Amino acid sequence: MEQIENKNKMLENQVALVTGASRGIGQAIAVALASQGATVIVNYNGSEERAKATVAQIEAEGGKAEAVRCNVADFTACGQMMADVIKHYGRLDILVNNAGITRDNLLMKMSEEDFDAVLDTNLKGAFNCIKHVSRQMLKQRSGRIISISSVSGVMGNAGQANYSASKAGIIGLTKAAARELASRGITVNAIAPGFIQTEMTQVLSDAVKAAATEQIPMKHFGETEDIAQTALFLASGNAKYITGQVICVDGGMAM
Repeated sequence: MEQIENKNKMLENQVALVTGASRGIGQAIAVALASQGATVIVNYNGSEERAKATVAQIEAEGGKAEAVRCNVADFTACGQMMADVIKHYGRLDILVNNAGITRDNLLMKMSEEDFDAVLDTNLKGAFNCIKHVSRQMLKQRSGRIISISSVSGVMGNAGQANYSASKAGIIGLTKAAARELASRGITVNAIAPGFIQTEMTQVLSDAVKAAATEQIPMKHFGETEDIAQTALFLASGNAKYITGQVICVDGGMAM
């Protein structure tokens, strides 16, 4: 029975790299991809302990994974990470650009440093990874690139000029890359999460959570699994004719 189940896994023999996969949405995506047979590279920059815990979780569930440290904002380091993965595994089928940071403040109070830091990680990091994986995917004539945008990038959000700009940039980058790579069988899509239950939202005050909930037609926060299952769909053969799209997983906020 177990052999039959393995044959039915959608991503068997594929290699995936998920940036910022040591916690939250990135971790959920890594686990979901591994559950369908993909070997997952768990990228992290901060906590090695959390990244190894993600790998351990995947392996405990019968999957394959390894943790790789790399600051995606570093162009050269990204190139080396991609080269190492491709050299070791011989291919890279799925890239999920999830790594992101926040440095929230009102526009008039926002420092240049905080603006640059968020753009460097969230937007330039995605560019760095797409740039360095594109040649291999073109060679393979196949690939799935999925970038995590945000409802803030679709609608804008007060106090997040840097974050909203970076996530709106992800949308433009996604559409441009989709047009460039489509003829070689490579799809490029984005997911725009709304308010999701993560460590980032857990620290919000009850008043802020209540106000946020009022903006959501479905009247509750989403779960990391909601994003992970959307990423899994886009990574699978079921989404082979979908490219250049932004899927909002936000309880109806951006409709």
